[in-house]
Amino acid sequence: MALKIIDHGSQEYRKMVQLRDDILRKPLGLHFTEEELESEKDNLLVAAYEDDRMLGCCMLVEEDPQTVRLRQMAVMNDLQGKGIGSALMTFAENLARDRGFRRITMHARKNALGFYEKMGYKKVGEEFQEITIPHYVMEKQL
Repeated sequence: MALKIIDHGSQEYRKMVQLRDDILRKPLGLHFTEEELESEKDNLLVAAYEDDRMLGCCMLVEEDPQTVRLRQMAVMNDLQGKGIGSALMTFAENLARDRGFRRITMHARKNALGFYEKMGYKKVGEEFQEITIPHYVMEKQL
């Protein structure tokens, strides 16, 4: 499996948007707007590949000079539980650390809490609703 940074607007980015749409949005009856996608141009976009097939992806968004936020973590449904998400998380954490960030935060879906807790993330605060489903703020010191 190869892990790499991809460029906004590239063909790889379009594959990333499709994967995120299939895994994260369509099941909720939602889709990305052009404004949402345009706002991602300054984010660090990360993807996992096997040959030319994108297996999973995520992005990092700078919150402040010390903090980066993980967003849009998605792994193909038939490949979940096979280590792709863990590899993506480790790669993203290393990228963040290499860029001088000290903390990663996220809005984690309630059904993914166990995965993130295994990766060393802690819940911060109470459950809240986002995009129609329960989430928690989680964070990890790098």
